[in-house]
Amino acid sequence: MENAINTINSIVWSNWLVGLCFISGIYFSLRTRFSQIRNLKEMVGLLFGGQSSDKGISSFQGFCTALAGRIGTGNIAGVATAIAWGGPGALFWMWAIAFLGAGSAFAESTLGQLYKEEHDGEYRGGPAYYIEKGFGETGFAKAYGLLFAIVTVIAIGILLPGVQSNSIADAVKSSFGLNTTVTAVILVVLTGIVVLGGIKRIGSAAEFIVPFMGGLYILMAVIIIIVNIGQLPTVLAQIFKGAFKLDATFGGIFGSTVAWGVKRGVYSNEAGQGTGPQASSAAEVNHPAVQGFVQAFSVYVDTLFVCSATGFMILMTNCYTTFNESTKEVVYNAGQAFTVDQIGPQYTIAGINTLIPGFGGAFVTIALFFFVFTTLMAYYYIAEVNLTYIVKKVTGGKSSKICEYILVLVFLAMIAFGAVKSATLAWTMGDIGVGMMAWLNIIAILVLSNTVMKCFNDYERQLKAG
Repeated sequence: MENAINTINSIVWSNWLVGLCFISGIYFSLRTRFSQIRNLKEMVGLLFGGQSSDKGISSFQGFCTALAGRIGTGNIAGVATAIAWGGPGALFWMWAIAFLGAGSAFAESTLGQLYKEEHDGEYRGGPAYYIEKGFGETGFAKAYGLLFAIVTVIAIGILLPGVQSNSIADAVKSSFGLNTTVTAVILVVLTGIVVLGGIKRIGSAAEFIVPFMGGLYILMAVIIIIVNIGQLPTVLAQIFKGAFKLDATFGGIFGSTVAWGVKRGVYSNEAGQGTGPQASSAAEVNHPAVQGFVQAFSVYVDTLFVCSATGFMILMTNCYTTFNESTKEVVYNAGQAFTVDQIGPQYTIAGINTLIPGFGGAFVTIALFFFVFTTLMAYYYIAEVNLTYIVKKVTGGKSSKICEYILVLVFLAMIAFGAVKSATLAWTMGDIGVGMMAWLNIIAILVLSNTVMKCFNDYERQLKAG
């Protein structure tokens, strides 16, 4: 069974999906005339505009809630993995896919706002909603939307929570010697307190934690860059030369450079995967395109800021080893040698230790804890929105508090289980679910691209008119 699951995963997350993400990003970038550059000032301005209401959270809370789901272990371990298999040039391709992915993020979040509904006094929306309504509420559209919702609940609500808790439980045990059971209890209690308060409490928690932890993490990177400023020209040269096979040292792994940079970029920023629209749909805004712009900016924050922070901490301290993906042989030891088994947070930990010996493990573990905690909050909300959609379709429009409470119990149970047990198989199955979400969602936003452009053009028209 494990072999079968791995085979399915390799098919779902094949280069075809990577290519689809690229095509979607390029398509929306061209149709909006590279709005991600032209409207950058507008993105930042809208970020702090608007207020929450009885039905919705503020634009900034929607931004932080979506960012909570985007920023996770991939921003630390994922970047290190991309550098290990693809060399410094992989970081360039992470930037490239973030730039293009901002177009896809704009599309899906704009559609989420356009087709959102009011449910029990709160706004709800996401891919399942805009697939059904945008496709014309036909039998096919309803089945397509229902399929997306079912896949999302299974992947995000059941399989992946345990993977996140497993990574932080292991890190806490390694750095502080704390028993995994204790970590499990802490995570379950904290997550339970937040998610039982609904989107209002989730948004408020994300609004505080995400800027705080993200800011500290980026600050650490800035300090390391300043201390090692003499290395900056060399590192930048490695990144850009490695990205285009101009560096003989990494030229032999050029294929892995592009592939791993794009894959980890897509996996980290989640643009087009269908996870961001749920949070953006909950926001109270005066035009659907507002959250589109805000969520496009969240892709920049995730990759250009947080992922870059990890990349520069690793590269500027020469704390990395690159490997040939096929043979697993060492291609280049930058300074500190690592084995294949050490690919991941150990790169970042070693980089921070060059600044403050022995501090890297504690800092990365604390950062991971907050990143994982906020990701779990976002996971629960995404799962609940899609469960509500499923229940309403099955019951003919009625909601069910019992189903929501069952989801809470299952979700918290999976957090506890993952923290104390190995979650390798669950991670692979969760990957399949997220990959299927991406396939279903990207196809949907491409089909609905004319609707996206109507919203975009209407917003620009109003903007010009004052």
